Amino acid sequence: MSLSEASVEDIPHPPESSQSLAVVTSESARQKWKIAALEEKLQILESGHAVKQRETNYYVSKGRAIRRTVTLFDNIEDLICENDRRCDLGNEDENTTDEQDRLQTGYIALNHALPWFHPRASDLEYDDYSYMLKKGADAARGDDTSKLKSLVADWINRELKPDSPIDPEDKHYRGFINDTCGRLLCLTELDWNSPTIRAGIRDRADGYVVTEMSWPAFLYEKYTANQDNLEQGLFKSTLLLQAFKAIFTSPSSAREVTADGDAADVIETNRRAKKDFNSCKKVKTHVAQIIKMHAVTARSIAYVACQLRFALSSVSSWRSVDGDFDYIPFWQNIVDFFERPPGRAAQQRVTRLLAWWTSCILYILNSPQLISVS
Repeated sequence: MSLSEASVEDIPHPPESSQSLAVVTSESARQKWKIAALEEKLQILESGHAVKQRETNYYVSKGRAIRRTVTLFDNIEDLICENDRRCDLGNEDENTTDEQDRLQTGYIALNHALPWFHPRASDLEYDDYSYMLKKGADAARGDDTSKLKSLVADWINRELKPDSPIDPEDKHYRGFINDTCGRLLCLTELDWNSPTIRAGIRDRADGYVVTEMSWPAFLYEKYTANQDNLEQGLFKSTLLLQAFKAIFTSPSSAREVTADGDAADVIETNRRAKKDFNSCKKVKTHVAQIIKMHAVTARSIAYVACQLRFALSSVSSWRSVDGDFDYIPFWQNIVDFFERPPGRAAQQRVTRLLAWWTSCILYILNSPQLISVS
């Protein structure tokens, strides 16, 4: 039979539509497959979100060291910009300001606190990591402020035994209206015991205005300065040591501080620490260990001093200015005292003071051996 004679029905024709190629399946099966596909997509999205969340948590946790050991007030971008400026100028940048030097030292401190930061900064999204680090930094500052609010009241009540105990929860009756807090906040050149001076400070009268340009009594051993040698006993007060320990080691370790700058007290504390170390007593990991702090630094002392000053004040929420007192230059003055000493003799005194601090605070981290204090 020729092709022309073939029946039309015998010649195969393409399907009228792709629908005729479909393999018949049940509605239930099709819905299950769709659900499975959506679940797979959701799992991929959740996996990406989990990775992002872990990354966020990592940067936030690392940022908690910044306010404590790098800078209390400067922005991270200011530190980066100063370092970039110096890199661009090279050796041509000979005339720098104190502020620029302070920022550059802060950038170096930042890289000590976060060793990964400098090599990875160019690969990171600036807005993302800057925000996350700042979030962690400010959160840590807030936690420390809240912690010291009640602890400082307890320490003062135990050590100084004021006639009217300080309320650990209410700050409105602290500051200069409180005799005990006022004495600690008073500038060293003013005699708080004088009724005239107390009244002048409270009224903010000329000649009695308390600013950040003089050292307050709470920084000194036994809270008293030698007017003939204002460095004697400076940064050796019991409250300052207690506040540092409460923030960087633990509130319980702060209770071990019982005497201002007493070498015997430090040695006894070290002896107990050595005993715990050698007996493998389980100790909770603390801030100094987490941030790998191996020595007390100028900026960590300045941070604690600002936190302690705020705890003694009547201000209820954190701010950089309290009346006539500005915390920013106060922090800078302490940092400069340690980082920019005027001459070799001053540098040696600062070095000894920081070594004393390290022996008091970080004995258990640096060595299981007993640390002697001369």
